[in-house]
Amino acid sequence: MDAIETERLVLRNFRKADAADLLAYTREPAAGCFLDQRLEDLAAAEREAERRGGGDAEIAVCLRENGLRQSGRLIGDLFAFAEGDTVAVGWNFNPAFGGAGYALEAARALFAHLFEVRGARRLYAYVEEENAASRRLCARLGMRQEGAFLDFVSFRTDAAGAPIYETTLQFALLRREWRARR
Repeated sequence: MDAIETERLVLRNFRKADAADLLAYTREPAAGCFLDQRLEDLAAAEREAERRGGGDAEIAVCLRENGLRQSGRLIGDLFAFAEGDTVAVGWNFNPAFGGAGYALEAARALFAHLFEVRGARRLYAYVEEENAASRRLCARLGMRQEGAFLDFVSFRTDAAGAPIYETTLQFALLRREWRARR
């Protein structure tokens, strides 16, 4: 994909050089839904960064070059898996960069690209009920909650090995809704 630049960020394909920064937030994923993407070491992160770089669905979010010590650094990722004119979207950011509005800035840029360049009609995201930050992000992006799937999926087990089920919320945004908000 062609890089997408915002005021503070660059959205681009993954590169092998992103491995150390990718490992920083995938070694111990903050959200349960990313536990299956846990990476153990730098070699695994290098393989994963190369795999992700092989397509346009998984997008690296990096600080824009601006002379700062951390410029160019991978701080998180977005995904956009197309199903016809409907796209499943999501995000995973390094908690060390939380609270600065980077996820909102990146997701807004991705949404504009998906609606205006790729012609998406509808975007949707699944968010675990306990993930308040992602629920707030969906709201700030103009997404509306469409449903709740009670005890929908399990990412963890209890001490006895029994699955712990989580409620998953579905949020969505239509292109016409997005345009009306602009």
